[in-house]
Amino acid sequence: MYLVLLLMGATWGITPVLMKIAVNGGHKPLGIIFWSAVIGFVLSAFATAARGKPLFGGRRHIGLYLGIALLGAVLPNYFSYVGVTHLPAGIMSIIIALVPMFAMPVALALGFEKFSTVRLFGALCGLGAIFLIAGPEASLPDPDKAIYVFIAMLAPLFYGSEGNFLLRFGARGLDPLQILLGASLVSAILTLPAALATGQFVNPLVPWGAPEWAIVGTAVISWGTYVTYIWVIGRAGPVFASQVAYTVTGWGVVWAMLLLGERYSLWVWAAFALILFGILLVQPRESEQEG
Repeated sequence: MYLVLLLMGATWGITPVLMKIAVNGGHKPLGIIFWSAVIGFVLSAFATAARGKPLFGGRRHIGLYLGIALLGAVLPNYFSYVGVTHLPAGIMSIIIALVPMFAMPVALALGFEKFSTVRLFGALCGLGAIFLIAGPEASLPDPDKAIYVFIAMLAPLFYGSEGNFLLRFGARGLDPLQILLGASLVSAILTLPAALATGQFVNPLVPWGAPEWAIVGTAVISWGTYVTYIWVIGRAGPVFASQVAYTVTGWGVVWAMLLLGERYSLWVWAAFALILFGILLVQPRESEQEG
């Protein structure tokens, strides 16, 4: 099972690199998000139909689809692409690792979790890591881009809020793939007119190169690793599955170094270590899950 976690990290961790390739090719966030939603919808529809499940729920599921689409796809992906346009892909991998650190205080505010000094300290470690990246002049290739570190932080904030949204409203009888199917459709409906109105639509009829294949690769990998993640939760439990955060972050930095030639200052490496330590502290323990 640990091999599965390692493979998930290796595949999921390459997505920031693919995102970087897509935006460097001139593609804009809304157009990329639209086609990612379309690909996710097609894959989810095929998988759902193959299992003999109904493709869509009733009217009572519309709010669920909308919430997951906004908090888990459109908004976090938009800020991820804005961030990766201006920041190294490896740093984006570190920033995305803040998801559990944002999820914990949101859950605390909503009354889903009890206060824990240890986990609060873990969240503060994440905050400290961000200031290590954005603060010292030597941490970023271009210090003027520091503002984009804080803009990119909105992505893990929305991802962290997504889990709490689902916990608050419930799956309403749908399995994860059915939810993903509906959310992908809503995401496509929301982003298509926005992409067309802002000139960000990606024309699929032009000759394809690395940027276009990077869009497809990001969508397929994200979908596949999400399905695998749900499978791991079913086989080994959520606490074990949450360890994928380490491998995703680590592999994200490694892929950026290998494929994009990125190199980082000691400040960034210190932030990387602080993030991993923070993840360790904020993760729920087995006893908490059982309680």
